[in-house]
Amino acid sequence: MPQPLTDEERAVYQWQMWVPDFGESGQEKLKSASVMVSRVGGVGSVVAYELAAAGVGKLVLAHAGNVKPSDLNRQLLMTHDWIGKPRIESIRRRLLELNPRLEIIAVGENVSDSNAADLVAQCDLVVDCAPLFPERFAMNEQAFRQSKPMVECAMYELEAHITTLIPGRSGCLRCLFPQQPPTWKRQFPVFGAVSGTVACMAAMEAIKTISGIGDPLANRLLKMDLRDMTFHMLGVNRRPDCPTCGHLPFSPDSDLS
Repeated sequence: MPQPLTDEERAVYQWQMWVPDFGESGQEKLKSASVMVSRVGGVGSVVAYELAAAGVGKLVLAHAGNVKPSDLNRQLLMTHDWIGKPRIESIRRRLLELNPRLEIIAVGENVSDSNAADLVAQCDLVVDCAPLFPERFAMNEQAFRQSKPMVECAMYELEAHITTLIPGRSGCLRCLFPQQPPTWKRQFPVFGAVSGTVACMAAMEAIKTISGIGDPLANRLLKMDLRDMTFHMLGVNRRPDCPTCGHLPFSPDSDLS
């Protein structure tokens, strides 16, 4: 049941409630929603910040380690004075400065096979911002097992991609990447502006999916190269032999209700 807005919340979110087909009912859906973000770094920090600004009621955030100088070119919830201290505490502090009404479940761990089920169980929707495929595969497995939509976004250098994976309506991450690409590595070239670009799109996909406005990127993959500002939309098919989602009921034309 969507939670009613307070007068303060109506004042804060007034301008976005003017969006056609969103209104106060859409804002109430955001207030009642819980979104998991992993990790909360170059991409995830901007996703979390935009969702907190938009009025999502609860964020489940997973990110391990301490702030390093090399984080500061892109991880916008980290600050110079927090170098050497836990990232997750900087994340919590910065988000609550923006939105003190926000409920935060802050986990100082990265997603793994051992904690993915519990983290996904606490949310309505997952946003995958993790750089490593074992984390991404663990979230994907649990999102489809628990029937939770997952916004999948990633970037490399000046390139990025985004799609929305919806159990029963689209394929899953394993349909796109049956195995970890052999050339993938942990450290790679990155501009914060590229991370932030795909992150804002991911936050909007989450808002659309929760509120029911617009058309999420189910069965479509948006690829972009910001070096020359080219954008391509590709169709994505579910693999019937996919071990994660191939056995699930499938109706690509169904809505999210």
